Amino acid sequence: MIKDLLRRISILMILIPLLVSAGPGTAQAAHLTDMVVTNTRDNLLLFVKIEGAFTEKMKQAILNGIPTTFSYIVNVTRVRRLFPDQKVVSNKLTHTIKYDNLRKLFVVRRSWEDNRPMTTESMEEAERWMSEIESLPVVSLSQLKKGGRYKVNAKTELDKITLPFRLNYLFFFVSLWDFETEWHSVDFVY
Repeated sequence: MIKDLLRRISILMILIPLLVSAGPGTAQAAHLTDMVVTNTRDNLLLFVKIEGAFTEKMKQAILNGIPTTFSYIVNVTRVRRLFPDQKVVSNKLTHTIKYDNLRKLFVVRRSWEDNRPMTTESMEEAERWMSEIESLPVVSLSQLKKGGRYKVNAKTELDKITLPFRLNYLFFFVSLWDFETEWHSVDFVY
């Protein structure tokens, strides 16, 4: 009886720190900021940043060579009064970071820039590249109607990490830094 009680207490002592660290008090506070929509002569452009995406656990995983991908989902819809909103365009962009331990370099690839590798020795610079979209051509102005009301919606999520089967057991903590931001919107009239 005492042996069984001690075993249960031991299990609780192990589980409580894990449950507390994964609880809502430490939930990811990632969110989109500074979302701006502007245009050139031909295209609608988007500028947006994500803040609070890089936790210490995520930084440590990146430094250990685990590639990390952020997906940005960007939708443009035409707002209509009597009918449901009409989707004009939907884009999914990815930013991927990987640390090269041999060369001591961070390599960032952004899908909307043809996945061209950008390298830096600075973690802060690599984080900035991962966390920003600047001058993204979202939609051609020829697809928009003059005087129409539109909405640009955006959100970001951390792509799930796929590890080899046996490593999934060792890296169960990776799921503790998954996140998805709320939708962020900007309304405009063209």
